[in-house]
Amino acid sequence: MTTTHTPDTLHRILDHSSRADPYPLYAELRKTPVALQEDGSYVISTYRELTGILHDPHLSSDVRHLSRPMPAAEAHTTPSFINLDPPEHDRLRRLAMRDFGPPHTPGLVTGMEPDLTAIVNGLIDDFAGKERIDIVDDFAYPFPVTVICHLLGVPREDEPRFHVWVNAIVDSLDYNPKTDPKEKLDNGVQARNDLTQYLGGLLEQRHGRPGEDLLTRMANDDGPDGRMTDDEIVSTAHLLLIAGHETTVNLITNGMLTLLRHPQILQRLRDEPDLIVPLVEELLRYEPPVHIIPWRAAYSDITVADTVIPKGSQIMLMLASGSRDPARFHDPDRFNPDRQDNQHLGFGSGIHLCFGGPMARLETQTALSALVRRLERPVLVTDPPPYRPSPILRGPIHLHIEQS
Repeated sequence: MTTTHTPDTLHRILDHSSRADPYPLYAELRKTPVALQEDGSYVISTYRELTGILHDPHLSSDVRHLSRPMPAAEAHTTPSFINLDPPEHDRLRRLAMRDFGPPHTPGLVTGMEPDLTAIVNGLIDDFAGKERIDIVDDFAYPFPVTVICHLLGVPREDEPRFHVWVNAIVDSLDYNPKTDPKEKLDNGVQARNDLTQYLGGLLEQRHGRPGEDLLTRMANDDGPDGRMTDDEIVSTAHLLLIAGHETTVNLITNGMLTLLRHPQILQRLRDEPDLIVPLVEELLRYEPPVHIIPWRAAYSDITVADTVIPKGSQIMLMLASGSRDPARFHDPDRFNPDRQDNQHLGFGSGIHLCFGGPMARLETQTALSALVRRLERPVLVTDPPPYRPSPILRGPIHLHIEQS
């Protein structure tokens, strides 16, 4: 298969005017599974090719393997393990998982369910007396940051500072030097520096002291792989905060929007609460929070769909396109919580499969279940709602509803 230049399709996908419904453009993009762009990068958009390359050991997540510089905020910071390759990636991920999940801390996520329920119900209690509710500002945004700050051991009074930092960092993720003011990148870099300094200060207080929060456990845990350095702990905390917060905000908001557009399924969820588990899995396929992995690099020449991608090339992975690929999923543009064999790409695949996925799933299940149960006849005010700028982490910036 010969690669084809499809700059117009990609540019339209990245343009904010397409944010509300990029899926027809993804279908157009899938006509060329591996598409060469004018700048020498490659775009991969079909399920088979995406899953194949995500498991290819010749694919690098380390920006240093790109043949041209990466003009993003991540290039200015100590990388988290999501931006590293084996064996260093594997070592840091194992160290992080010792304190975040099974087998060493198997009850961490499930044990938080009562706290999650209490936080969600408290936020919904605050809806009382409001004629109009913004699911983003009033609910989906404060919920995960409260959870992550609780996990890390951040004092509640400092949580508002995290909102400012997260906004600036996420806004800089899709920085384009050709179209965006440099202030956008500078604000992201400054926010990362401020967050790093703050987390470093918290970490200093944790060394040699007992405690159950994640920072304390990582600071004092000596396992078979040794102990993380302070820089590695802070970069892991960065990852939890940014990736864990923004993906969950978008997943909850996209989920509520999807249910409001499918009132029969919303009512079914009220009647069948156990439907929430497969429903969230279908949501991760149908309206995922992460649409694009904006770059990966080729260690060496890679052949994908009969196309040779040269060593050092930037590779863009269109995950949301793959999860709507009709070659893999029957009737892919239909939201069907009864779908079987739903191996979506909502949390990626391969060695970089989202390690916070279990937490995001539980948060979203808890949030949507409570909203559906407690909101009486919710009505969407604007459809489509306004969307955030980023095509990478896609979700509404506001989702206003009223109760009829």
